[in-house]
Amino acid sequence: MSDLFSADGWLGRVVAASSDFLWTYILIAVLIGCALWFTIRSRGVQFRMIGEMFRLLGESTGKHDGKKHISSFQAFAVSVATRVGTGNLAGVATAIAIGGPGAVFWMWIIALLGSASAFVESTLAQLFKQRERHHFIGGPAYYILKGLKQPWLAALFAILISVTFGFSYNSIQSNTICNALNVAFGFDPLVVGLILATLSLVVIFGGIHRIARVSSVIVPIMALGYLLLALFVIFRHIDLIPQVCKLIFQDAFGVRQIAGGGFGATLMTGIKRGLFSNEAGEGSAPNVAATASTSHPVKQGLIQTLGVFTDTLVVCSCTAFIILFSGVDTQGSLNGIALTQAALEAEVGRFGSIFVAAAILLFAYSSIIGNYYYGAANIRFLTNKKWVLTLYRIFSGGVMVVFGAMASLGLVWNLGDLCMALLTACNLYAIVRLGKYAFRLLDDYRTQRKAGRNPVFTRTTTPELDIECWDEMPGQS
Repeated sequence: MSDLFSADGWLGRVVAASSDFLWTYILIAVLIGCALWFTIRSRGVQFRMIGEMFRLLGESTGKHDGKKHISSFQAFAVSVATRVGTGNLAGVATAIAIGGPGAVFWMWIIALLGSASAFVESTLAQLFKQRERHHFIGGPAYYILKGLKQPWLAALFAILISVTFGFSYNSIQSNTICNALNVAFGFDPLVVGLILATLSLVVIFGGIHRIARVSSVIVPIMALGYLLLALFVIFRHIDLIPQVCKLIFQDAFGVRQIAGGGFGATLMTGIKRGLFSNEAGEGSAPNVAATASTSHPVKQGLIQTLGVFTDTLVVCSCTAFIILFSGVDTQGSLNGIALTQAALEAEVGRFGSIFVAAAILLFAYSSIIGNYYYGAANIRFLTNKKWVLTLYRIFSGGVMVVFGAMASLGLVWNLGDLCMALLTACNLYAIVRLGKYAFRLLDDYRTQRKAGRNPVFTRTTTPELDIECWDEMPGQS
């Protein structure tokens, strides 16, 4: 049985080989190509409208007509909950350990370009969202069904994201928590996994509003605490920043990497860990972006774009600098969260390892409940049978959390990479086909802003589309 949970077992070898094939030969070129196209076509929306993103963050209250909806900030917090977490603390460390410091550069690139993909997918999610009782639902499955008129592809996406986030990614979160607590306190991973599964199920059975409330409180607190500690370390070594940046750039394009065949590993690892961290173009954030109540689809598209910057350019960079400042051996036996803990312990003593364990507990726990919502929203797209959703809750918040506690680091990350590749390919196909509508809405938004108005969208603007919301009354959208 232990062979099943090992990266060197038959399951681990099959998953690793499948993942490497997809990333090496298929996805990297497509991912970067789409990101470049969206950046060019939107005229650099992720750069030119960053001020507007911050302005919009506090605009929506999530209420209208006396009914309470998910606000723009809450939708932003839930999506950041799944972005800011394991990918930032453990994923960055894994990228550096496998691909070298140059992998950090490619994480930055995929964030800067991929944020345009994030804008397109979240704007489309708002455009094609639907009403369900007193709240909104939506995501790639819905814009594939309504926009592309391809039910089979919509169902395929719904299955892929349910498996990727609810099962695969939750096992990664659990694995990281258990490893961190084992390093810091010597806790038994299985015991921690059982406790974590119990806590996750309590929140998961409470629904999206409880998830939104928990995330909107936990995310700012945990992010602020980690950033303060990171800034403390960075300011202690501020004179080393030019040297570390030079190391990152040299390693990204170095002659040694190219001559030794290491350039591909650096590029691939940086992009994979960057995408896992910020999820730009993966099709996950649109599921929660669609739940927000706002007056124009572009507003939520801009807010979700800000989440990519928050994740990779700020939090991931902090982790990378901590590791590279510390002088710990990044090519040794340490990997994942253990490497980050060792780096902080070298900087601030035993407190560093304990703090990372506590931080990753909050980061990954919020990610587990956010991941569940992405999957559950798509399970409801596939079927309304309550027993199916209940079973999914048990497996997502319970079974896979315990599996992650028992599995090896290599197995859970390779499984995550494989699922991520399939999911991203499906979503990219859809947003490339439908991207023209996001660009049309962006032009409409800019026109209204230049006229001094608060942009409002109604479905009469796109009469050719089969959209359910966005009635004539602005408050209803």
